[in-house]
Amino acid sequence: MTNQTVEQLLALRLPAMAGEYRRQREMPAMDSLDFDTRLGMITDAEWVARINQRTKKLIKEAGLCASNALLGDLDYQPARKLNKAQVARLSDFAWSRDAKNIIITGATGTGKSYLACAFGAEACRLGIRVKYHRASLLLAELSAAYSDNRMNEILRRLNKADILILDDWGLSSINTLQSRALFEVFESRIGAKSCVIAAQPPVSKWFELFEDATAADAIMDRLVFSSYRFELQGPSMRRRYGLRAEDVVEESDGIGTDLI
Repeated sequence: MTNQTVEQLLALRLPAMAGEYRRQREMPAMDSLDFDTRLGMITDAEWVARINQRTKKLIKEAGLCASNALLGDLDYQPARKLNKAQVARLSDFAWSRDAKNIIITGATGTGKSYLACAFGAEACRLGIRVKYHRASLLLAELSAAYSDNRMNEILRRLNKADILILDDWGLSSINTLQSRALFEVFESRIGAKSCVIAAQPPVSKWFELFEDATAADAIMDRLVFSSYRFELQGPSMRRRYGLRAEDVVEESDGIGTDLI
C-alpha cells in the first residue's frame, strides 16, 4: 500500500510529498503524531520544494554575475558608507512594485556589482523576475537592433523582467544610436518596471557620457529622478578579502559569490 501511494504521488508530479510520506513511514516515532500534523508536514514539503525550484529557475534566468549574493551577507564597515537602514527598507521591494530604480555608484572594487546582484537574487527569492546585463554588451545589442528595426523584439524580451540590472554602466561613451535605443528601453519601463544601475562614474558625470544631449536629458529624467541611490566608498573589497584574479568576475565589481 505504501509503494502504491508513493507511485501515485510521483505520477501526480508530487515528488516532495512522496519523499516526505516515505520518510514518515520509515520512522516509527511518527505514529505519535496525529493525522492533521503529518498531512501538514507532507504538504509543507511539497510547498517548500516548489518555492525552491521556482527560485532556482528565476536565479538561473536572471544570469547574475554573483548568483549566490545575499543582502544578509553585506559588509557594513563604516568606510564603505553603505547605509544599513536603507538596505533594510529596500529589502521589501516596494520600490519594484512602484517601478522605482536603484543606482549604485563607486570606485572599482567597492562591491557595486555584488550589491546589485544581492538585490537581484533576493528579488528572485520573492518570485520577482530579474535580468542582468553588462551595459556595454546590451548597448551593442540595442544599437544593432535599432539599426535593423528590431527594437520591439528586444523591448518585449527586456520587459519580461520586473527588474533590469545594468552593470558596469559608464565605462565608455554612449553614441547617438545607442542613446536613442537606450531611450526606448527606459521609456518602455517608466511607471511599469524597475532598473538597478551599477556604475563607476557618479551620477553628476552621467550626462557627459552621451553624445546626444537631447537623449541624455530624456534618459536622465526617466532614470535618475525616480531612484534610490547608494554611493559606495572605502578601499577595494577585493584587496580586503584577498581575492585572487580567478575569484573575481571579469570586468565587474562583483567580489565573489560568498563574500560581503
